[in-house]
Parts: sequence; structure tokens; C-alpha cells
Amino acid sequence: MIFVHDKGRMANNMLQYGHVYAWGREHGRATMSMRFAYKYPWFHICHTRHHHLGNYLFAKYAAKWGLIPTVRFDTEGADYSREEQMMRDRRLILVGGWYARWYDIFLKYKPEILQLFAFDKAVEEKAANILDVTADETQASPVSIRLGVHIRRGDYATFQGGRFLYSDEQYVAVIRQFCAQHREATVAVYICTNDPKLDKAYYLKALADCHVVFPAGNPAEDLCLLSHCHYLIGAPSTFTLVAAMYHDTPLYWIENPKAAIAFGTFDDLFRHIY
Repeated sequence: MIFVHDKGRMANNMLQYGHVYAWGREHGRATMSMRFAYKYPWFHICHTRHHHLGNYLFAKYAAKWGLIPTVRFDTEGADYSREEQMMRDRRLILVGGWYARWYDIFLKYKPEILQLFAFDKAVEEKAANILDVTADETQASPVSIRLGVHIRRGDYATFQGGRFLYSDEQYVAVIRQFCAQHREATVAVYICTNDPKLDKAYYLKALADCHVVFPAGNPAEDLCLLSHCHYLIGAPSTFTLVAAMYHDTPLYWIENPKAAIAFGTFDDLFRHIY
């Protein structure tokens, strides 16, 4: 069994485990995500055989007390052949580190990874209800494009030196650019954020030509709703990246808020995470 000691927040954990899961499938090794054994209860993986609190506690303390070995993938581009050999040879081992990455193998097993991270029924139903309400409210002008926008604040004040901490005006400018490219469509904009003080009134006024919705769900509910949008926009983040993974949704990472919009795909962007 390979126990995966995940790093960061939920979407980071999903990607990291996905890489190790794919490596395990390729080499005939069972894997278990420590975070999804106890912390994020909204996915199919949480109900699978190995994912429970007992396994989490065993792996945590067995590694802490040196009863099972630990290998780390903490340096980008390093030679990890020794660590991979240990993963093949040891019956029990804990794997950690952000650079445990096998892109091609991930894509090979991507359908299985998506099945593991399928949303629970209640999460899907909440997303569907929000989408249905939007449709009902706009019968005179049916929504033809659902645009998901993730406004990342909080930790982005320091991430990359604040490089991707954008203002409300900058986000609105990007959204309006998108709408200008789709003048023939009725656009519903679903804005998810980790900013509890977001000026919603400003967005409603500045985007009066759109149907603006603030879902305000838990992390899985927001992720699920974004995954059902036709297009996604946000600062470079694994949250929008994972949302795009579910249905191969076109994703625009705002690296320069004044630049022209150019959408990418999960299969390419996940190789270029900041």
C-alpha cells in the first residue's frame, strides 16, 4: 500500500493523489489518499475500501515513528529513480511532496481518476438546482453560455508575491471582454470566491447585461458547479484546473488581466502549474 501524504488544499490534494494513483495503477500498487480518508467527505473516493480514518491514523503514526519508510518529492526536476524503486519494493510506504508527477500516466488513467473524484449525489443536486433556478429566472432570454469565474483572494495576497491578486475592476474587465466576444449569447456568470467580503453589488452593477450568480457553496459544491460551466476563467489556480478536468472545459488563466483571452485545456495546463 502506498499512502499519499497530500499537500495544500483540496484541489492540490486531488491532483497530487491523481498522479500517485496513476503511478500505482501502472505498477500494480494500491494507493490511499490520507486527506480523502477524513477531510473532504464529498467524493466517491471517500467511500472506497481503503479510505477511512483508521488507515489515516495508522499511516500517520507509523511514518512518524519510523515503522514505514517515507519518500519525498520536494524538488522540481530532480532524479527520483531511487524513490520510485522504493515505491515498487516496499509493501507499505508513505509518499509526499508536490513534485510527485507523472503527466502521461495521469492522462492514461484520467477516466479512473475522474470516477474516484465523482461528486456525491447531494453535491451534484445542489449544483443542478442553482443552474435550474438561473434557467427559470431567464426564460424570456434563455441562458446560452454558462461562464464560471473563480476569484481567488486570501492566500493569493502572498502567493507568487501577490502576482495574481487581481482587483474587482480587473476581473470585471476580463469578464466583459468575454461577453463582448459572445454578443449573440445570453451569458450567466457564476462567481465563486474565497473572499468573504467580495463586493457583490459592484459585480451586479458592472455586469448588468449578464445574469450574475454567487453560488457560495462549500469547496466541493463550488467546484462541482464550475465543472458544469461551458467556460472557466480565474487566476492561475488548481481549483479552476480541477474544475476544467471533469468535462474538458476550456479554461483561461489570467496571467495578464490586460491581455486578450486565450483558452487552454486541462491536459496542457496541468503540466504548467505555478
